[in-house]
Formats: sequence, structure tokens, C-alpha cells
Amino acid sequence: MLNSTIDFLVTNRIQVFSIIGSLLLFLFILKLVKRKKLKEEYSLLWLGFGFIFIALSIFKPLLEIVANTLGILYAPAALLLILVLSVFFILIQFSVVISKLAEGNKNLIQEVGILKAELKKLQLRVKEKE
Repeated sequence: MLNSTIDFLVTNRIQVFSIIGSLLLFLFILKLVKRKKLKEEYSLLWLGFGFIFIALSIFKPLLEIVANTLGILYAPAALLLILVLSVFFILIQFSVVISKLAEGNKNLIQEVGILKAELKKLQLRVKEKE
């Protein structure tokens, strides 16, 4: 029994490593959401790709189908390609969020500048009336 388990782990160590890594990623993202360190809206892409990694890691034939469809001879290399693509999509999502925040900051700075100018005008009027 022990020898068969060890033989399985040795022959499928990439699959075992990818399953463990995928599960750890998935659990880490859930922990971040639970602790309010990551908003739910930003976690969806992470969780989606985490689920894809888990599915492809557990169901080796599915990974081989994806690899054959993409023309990749070594199936775990397809998993690496999907990992790189997922990081690419997550970076695009963060870029969109950062762009929106930068635009919002610019608008707030302009409004604060206008309010400061109006405040100075009002202070001058009050001083002139005194």
C-alpha cells in the first residue's frame, strides 16, 4: 500500500504539485476575501482561474485535451501557459482599476483646487467688509 502511494507520487509529482499549488492559491484568495484584504469584485478573476487550475490539475485528461488543442506536446506546459495568461488578464483588470482611480483622483484634485480658490475669494470679501 505504501509503495503504491509512493510510486503514484513519484510518477505524478507534477500533477500532485499542481493540485496542491492550485488548492493553496484558491484557499489563499478565499482567506484574503474573508479578512477583507481583497474585495469580492477583484477576487472573481482570481477565483475563476484558481478553479480552472484545480480542474486541470485534477483531471489530467482534460489538461491533455487542452494541450492537444493548443498544439502543445507536454501537457504540464499548457498549465504553465494558462497560468501566464491568467496573470496577464489579472494585470489588465488591475490596470483598468488603476486607470479609473487615477481619473477619480485627478477630478478630486481639480475640485479641491476650485474650492480653495472660491474659499480665498470669500475670505477676501469678508476682510473687505470688515
